[in-house]
Parts: sequence; C-alpha cells; structure tokens
Amino acid sequence: MTQIKILYSHFLRTECIHESGAHFPTDAPKDNGGQGSNFSPTDLIGTALGSCMLTLMGIQAKKLGFALEHTTAEVEKQMAPDLPRRIGKLIVRIRSSMELTSEIRAKLEQAALTCPVHASLHPSIEQQITFEWGPREN
Repeated sequence: MTQIKILYSHFLRTECIHESGAHFPTDAPKDNGGQGSNFSPTDLIGTALGSCMLTLMGIQAKKLGFALEHTTAEVEKQMAPDLPRRIGKLIVRIRSSMELTSEIRAKLEQAALTCPVHASLHPSIEQQITFEWGPREN
C-alpha cells in the first residue's frame, strides 16, 4: 500500500507528497480557471498511462535480456465536450528507434497493454494507442 498526501495550498493548486518524500504541485488548467503552470489532475491520468505502459515494456525487455533505451510515450489528453467535465480521449504514441523482431515488438506491445492504469480507466475514456518502431524518416 502506498500513502500519498495532498495539500490544497492556494488558488486551485495542490501539493502532492509521496511517502518517499518526493513531491510536486498541480494546478487547475487555464480553461478551468487555473494558472496551468503545472500538471493538472487530469494531465496526471494521461501521464500515469504513458509512464505505466513504458514501465511494463521495460520490465518485459529486461526479461528478454535487453534495455528499452530511447523509447518515448507521447500522450494527448482530450476533454469531453459535454458535461460533466471529464477526460474523453487519451491518445498514446509509443515510439522507439530500436529495430526489433516482430515477435519481440509483439511481446513489448502486449506488456504495455497489460498496464494497470490502462485496465483501470473508465470504459467511457477512449484510448487510442499506437506503437512506432525503428529509425524515423527525416
């Protein structure tokens, strides 16, 4: 069990404190009356999804005997247009310049899709997930 403490500080800002002592602020986004100078709580959901997927891919890569180097996840969060205010869609693009066999890529992609954050999101949040492998064309 992990303990996290969240303090409301001022003007739609919180301070999130992990049991390890690590901490970070959040702000309400500008389109909801905040300063938008830090991650918003809904940004953290998208961040958690991308980070979790990369972590599980890294665990699988380690089991397969290599390090998952230079792999990124880009997440685009789209709020639903209707009320109540909520996340409508998360677009995740996982990119790696590594050249891997189709078998290894499939194992890494499957690992990403077993991410607990992915499994925990409400079904009304559309998740569009893509994987891009190999060197990028200029």
